[in-house]
This record gives sequence, structure tokens and C-alpha cells, in this order.
Amino acid sequence: MKEIGHWINGKHVSGTSGRFADVFNPAIGEVQARVALASKAELDAATADAARAQVKWGATNPQRRARVIMKFVDLLNRDMDKLAEALSSEHGKTIPDAKGDIQRGLEVMEFCIGAPHLLKGEFTDSAGPGIDMYSMRQPIGVAAGITPFNFPAMIPMWKMGPAIACGNAFVLKPSERAPTVPLMLAELMQEAGLPDGVLQVVNGDKEAVDAILDNPEIAGVGFVGSTPIAEYIYGRGCSNGKRVQCFGGAKNHMIIMPDADLDQAADALIGAGYGAAGERCMAISVAVPVGEETADRLIEKLVPRIEKLKVGPYTAGNDVDYGPVVTAAAKANILKLVESGVAQGAKLVVDGRDFKLQGYENGFFVGPHLFDHVTTDMDIYRKEIFGPVLSTVRAKSYEEALGYAMDHEYGNGIAIFTRDGDTARDFAARINVGMIGINVPIPVPLAYHTFGGWKKSSFGDLNQHGPDAFRFYTRTKTITARWPSGIKEGASLNFKQMD
Repeated sequence: MKEIGHWINGKHVSGTSGRFADVFNPAIGEVQARVALASKAELDAATADAARAQVKWGATNPQRRARVIMKFVDLLNRDMDKLAEALSSEHGKTIPDAKGDIQRGLEVMEFCIGAPHLLKGEFTDSAGPGIDMYSMRQPIGVAAGITPFNFPAMIPMWKMGPAIACGNAFVLKPSERAPTVPLMLAELMQEAGLPDGVLQVVNGDKEAVDAILDNPEIAGVGFVGSTPIAEYIYGRGCSNGKRVQCFGGAKNHMIIMPDADLDQAADALIGAGYGAAGERCMAISVAVPVGEETADRLIEKLVPRIEKLKVGPYTAGNDVDYGPVVTAAAKANILKLVESGVAQGAKLVVDGRDFKLQGYENGFFVGPHLFDHVTTDMDIYRKEIFGPVLSTVRAKSYEEALGYAMDHEYGNGIAIFTRDGDTARDFAARINVGMIGINVPIPVPLAYHTFGGWKKSSFGDLNQHGPDAFRFYTRTKTITARWPSGIKEGASLNFKQMD
């Protein structure tokens, strides 16, 4: 059986801990590889090597670093099909969806080509008599990323791209469920000219995560995953003096106003609710139609669309709308929450519990589900399901609909569908959620804006990608300089005034 190791100092290496995790093909439910799980000693050794490599890389001028990123973008486009195939085989998402995963990461890498501009400091001439003042941005040293299974290409690139462009070395700990693509990205970075040791890919589980959080050479940590783990990583990392940004769970709402184009809204809900089998932190999992008539009409439009969804393996190509979920445990958790919805009184309008796919009976497939008359005390409303399950919560008014989203503990993304500009402006101004869509179902910002939620969806002061990423991966120095001008002054014990 294939064994997957680590990427250390520019080459593939086997693990030495003796511990492994199974990597499944979710479509057939069978183990296709074993991935090594690093020990603390392995992680610490990789980090020490990264710290040594960073010294020279950090001293390389930003333009030359940007050229490496530029070459990487070319190579990523070259290998898009190969990367998508590998990604789909471990995650289960369709090939078009896998290419979208890669493309969104690629866009951040393209943004990083602008590092020479983004790293410029500020300068004030004659801040005081004969005094100039300026600032500079310098790398933090070694940074680390702990990334999830659901975007094995995009989120590693969101983390490593800005970090490396800023002159840092980077230690990536990807999900052990989908480890192949991050290793392929490391190969492409080497081919693009990145010096050995600047990017280390260390596969592992909690032992490796804790080693990252405790290693004194790692100055910054980025994480994407569930909220409980985000809270843990943020707390432990900060207590060890690290700069930490963590992005957790979500329960994204879509408010549908009575004046909305309901065909457009229904199509948006299908894509945002069921794409990638719902395994997206930006998936819409709660539809909030305003008014009984709006709700009835929306359900009427959703049901035939959902019943036409094609579920199957990625090898079926364009004939499949979404594939399996990532593991048997994920499937069991989704179906458990569906059962809780039924038991707690929600109406299961479309029931996917008995979905079976001929020839793939052991695969981790979950049929699409649609609930109606969901209330805010139900588990299917409160918890992140991370599966193809859409809940409908009926609201009597716009204010009630707004309140549902405002009161939820998560604040990652939200959308409203309306034709009324005043409503849209009020919504955008008042809602306490980080990313907002107006007639846009999945409001993921483009690479030159920042990505991040509010409330229990995000921990830390700075968001992912965009200008915030360059702030996160650098420290600012401010220099006050005066050159002798022949003017002699006596010593002063007073605080110097610039004017």
C-alpha cells in the first residue's frame, strides 16, 4: 500500500514515528494510502531547518521572492488537471469543484506577486528639526499553517503564499485526510525556485499540532477548522507568545425577501447548500424566507431542483453535482443530526437518508436533505452539519429574519436576496457577520480583499489573504533618525518634542 511521508528540505522523506493514519477513497469507502503522523521530534527538526533556511530567504529582496511565486503560478496552471485528480480522489469532490478549490488558492498566489508593493514602509521627511522618520516591514521568521481537509489546495496556498512572499519560512501541517495535494504544491514551489527548507510539509495529528504551538521558533500560526479546535489553538498559541489567527465553524444564513427573484434564490441555495456535499465553511445551510407565502413558494421551487441533483463519484465527470463526504464518521454525524431534526419536530421535505448508489454501496455518500419549519432551538439549526442538509426557518418579518442571524453564535458569512436597495444597505450596515452577499449566495471575497468571520467563526485580529495577510506575516519597525548637522545642544532629560 502507498505510504505518504513528509516534505523536508526539498525532498520527500518517510516518517520515523511509526504511526500512520488511513487515507480513504471516499467514493468506494476503501483505504488507498497510509500517511505518516509526525512526532514532536520530527516537527521540531523540520522547524529548526526552516529557521536556518529563513535567514537567507528573508534577506532576499521582495522582487526576487515574487518571481518565485510568479513561476509557481505558471506551474500550477500547467498541472491543474493532475492536481484536481489527486484532490478529488482523497476528498471526493467533483473535478470542476476541485479545480475551483485550486483556482481560489491560485488567485491568492497571484496577489502575492505584488509583495514588493505590499511590503513598502512609510517615510516622513523632516518629522522634526533634522529628523526623519520611517517604517519597514520585516518577516516574523518561521510561520506555520494548520489546514483542513475540505480545501486541500486553496487554504494551504492562502497560508503559505503570503508567508513566503513576506520572507518567512513556512511549516505546513495539512489535514491527514487529504495529504497528497499539499505535497504536490511543495514540489511545484521547489521547481519554481524556492530554496530548500523554506517550505516544510509535515503530516500529523494532534501531536504535531501541539508541537507547532509549543515550538519557540514558530512565531505565527494560522488555522482553519472547527470552532472548538480553533479556540484551543488560539488559546495555547497565544499563551506561548505567538501571533495566531484561527477560523472556526459557521452557520451561514440566506434571507429571502418577498420581493426577491425566487428562481434566482432557489438556484443560489442549491449551489451554496449542496455543492461539495455541503463541506464548505461558506456553505449556506439555513434559508430564511420572510413571510409564509415566500416560504411556500420557495419550498415549491427547491424540491424539484433538489430531487434532480446527481450524486456520485468524481470519475463520473460532469454528470455529477456532488460527491461523497470525506469519511464514514462524517457521514454518520450528518445522519445523526438529520435524525435529531426529525425527532425535534422539523418537517423533512426531502429525505436523503436511504440514498444508495449502485456499485458504490460502501462509499460515503449522503443524499440531499431539505428541512422546513425548523426552529432556533433545534440541533440542526444550532450546529454546523457540514453536509448536504438545508434547513428552512420561516420568519414573519425582515427584523425577525435579521435577528436569527444576529443571535447565532457563528458569524462567518450571510446573504440576502432582494430587489430593494434600502433593505440591502440596511442589512449590510447592521448585520454582525464578517462576509456579506447581496444577491450573491457564497460571499467569498476575492484575493485582494480579506476573508474572515465574526463571533465564534474567527479568533484573532487579522483576516486571511488580502492586505491583512501581509500585516499578519510581518512585523513593523519604526525608525527615528537624525544626522549631525554641526549644531551643538546641551544634554536634556526632557521627553523630546518633534516640533
